[in-house]
Amino acid sequence: MEELPVPHNIKINNITCDSFKISWDMDSKSKDRITHYFIDLNKKENKNSNKFKHKDVPTKLVAKAVPLPMTVRGHWFLSPRTEYTVAVQTASKQVDGDYVVSEWSEIIEFCTADYSKVHLTQLLEKADVIAGRMLKFSVFYRNQHKEYFDYVREHYGNAMQPSIKDNSGSHGSPISGKLEGIFFSCSTEFNTGKPPQDSPYGRYRFEIAAEKLFNPNTNLYFGDFYCMYTAYHYVILVIAPVGSPGDEFCKQRLPQLNSKDNNFLTCTEEDGVLVYHHAQDVILEVIYTDPVALSLGTVAEITGHQLMSLSTANAKKDPSCKTCNISVGR
Repeated sequence: MEELPVPHNIKINNITCDSFKISWDMDSKSKDRITHYFIDLNKKENKNSNKFKHKDVPTKLVAKAVPLPMTVRGHWFLSPRTEYTVAVQTASKQVDGDYVVSEWSEIIEFCTADYSKVHLTQLLEKADVIAGRMLKFSVFYRNQHKEYFDYVREHYGNAMQPSIKDNSGSHGSPISGKLEGIFFSCSTEFNTGKPPQDSPYGRYRFEIAAEKLFNPNTNLYFGDFYCMYTAYHYVILVIAPVGSPGDEFCKQRLPQLNSKDNNFLTCTEEDGVLVYHHAQDVILEVIYTDPVALSLGTVAEITGHQLMSLSTANAKKDPSCKTCNISVGR
């Protein structure tokens, strides 16, 4: 009996965060004996991974021999933005239920995609549920160390510059490691209506009137929803001046919110004055995508504590939380 043809020239395309299409070439001899394909998919080994940590069980998909390309979706819990290796062999099911198989193909590598707008909209809908009532606020603020503001004055002409967002939050977030912006907060204390005096990010605070950053000349986008093994949750929003590079980036990747009517951050007009509200039950992290001159606000030392434990820098999302995860991976 002739050996089964070995798949070669494997092609992966139409990659999403939780699916892909796979095809390959093979010799025509004995092709009519093929009843099944075996596809072996594994997360690519990380050189720095803990050698003693439990490894994912290698996953072999047994699929009926369908016309190529074949869509692989839902057979594995594929994670977004993750490198995988894949190899294929052809198989012929025998009368006794056993398989005759070909040699394995070469191993190829590919990387899954970020969350799409569809997936982010699912996250948005989950965040909507727990956002809570809206509280009035009047300023955005940014805490840093004194050295940060000294550096901005000396090297950047007194203007804070956007920087690449870190990898905190959802693993599939399309803004992590890609979007440039400046982080601001707007949370207020329930009893005073003012920003809290404590901060995880430094004892010096830049405050700026809300209308300077968020107004009818800006667009608002939903960026992420996550927690860090805690009871409270974070929502990342992006404010981008209309037509700016940040606005173009977000328009292609993120769900846009109605600035006047959403459950997280609103800008409405009352008697000719812009009025601002933020959600009470989530912690908002607001990214502004353009430079911000220090002269537009004030810098002063806070009187409270520096609570490092609350920092979200490169924080990993809790993959087991049912409140802020969606089913397409983590």
